[in-house]
Amino acid sequence: MEFTLLAAIFPQIGSPVTVSFQKMTEKHLLGYDPITCHAWNRDRSQLAVSLNSNEVSIFQSGTGRGAGWKLLHVLSDHALRVTSLDWAPKTNRIVTCSADRNAYVWIYDQAEKKWKPTLVLLRINRAATCVKWSPKENKFAVGCGARLIAICYFEEENDWWVSKHIKKPIKSTVTCVDWHPGNILLAAGSTDYKVRVYSAYVKEIEEKPAPLPWGSKMPLGQVMAEYRSTSSGGGVKLFVLIHPLHSLGFGPTFKLFFAGGWVHSVSFSPSGNRLCWTSQDSAVSVVDASQGQQIATIRTEFQPFLRSLWLTDDVIVAAVGSGRVVIDTHSKVSAIPMLFAILFML
Repeated sequence: MEFTLLAAIFPQIGSPVTVSFQKMTEKHLLGYDPITCHAWNRDRSQLAVSLNSNEVSIFQSGTGRGAGWKLLHVLSDHALRVTSLDWAPKTNRIVTCSADRNAYVWIYDQAEKKWKPTLVLLRINRAATCVKWSPKENKFAVGCGARLIAICYFEEENDWWVSKHIKKPIKSTVTCVDWHPGNILLAAGSTDYKVRVYSAYVKEIEEKPAPLPWGSKMPLGQVMAEYRSTSSGGGVKLFVLIHPLHSLGFGPTFKLFFAGGWVHSVSFSPSGNRLCWTSQDSAVSVVDASQGQQIATIRTEFQPFLRSLWLTDDVIVAAVGSGRVVIDTHSKVSAIPMLFAILFML
């Protein structure tokens, strides 16, 4: 298969360039229904998928090219469609959430050769929409349609998974979450056109966190930053809340940018200083907490970007539903985009 990299480079860099390269792919049939969500194990030898149902199927990769995938297990404790799942690479635990308003943590029993579920006490009254393990895998976050985020952790005394809620100021369904590399902060996007960075510090299982570029006071639920887009007149505006310097006592400051659309994905950079999000208006936005909350947005003519991922602190990959991948490279000294590249499948 041939891919062509078309680079539209900003004037600071120079002239556009075109690069071609070859990459081989394989197609495997896992079922005939849409794949709602999926996750890999640590060495990518197993794949967990949910085919638009209440079940999660775990497949084992065959040895050798073209060997295919073998069905090993079916996790079927959910009553309604599984909406999201995540596989912890270090502890080998799977967490699933569903439209049935429940979440399960699955642990593999070596003696019985099967996955055993533990119900999580989410305490929500709407469907769960997204879930993700923290970097240390001692807690996970569940977004839902109840306008809240459940921060879940294991309570040793009672031998169960419990949750604490982050509610304010969420006004609509939470669509995506991502953890800061430091295991304390959590970014969340929602259908109220907002991206927020929260403190997800759980004092029962963690030591008091050190100050970060995003802020210093971090009780659970503290809003460290908020990025809001609302319709106004004939356009859409993005209001960026600059987090105050607590030590100096300054009040919040707002800056006005044009953007809009509910949020599809949020992603912290490897250093944790930058946050990227994609929205329904086919835009990719980046904010840098280490440079005074400097923000940059690229608007495109493509379909909305459904996922975004940092390769390094300067390179972002964003996926479009039409099968395209966008690579956005940043300067090491500025949060302003310097290179915008589109990867087309021919």
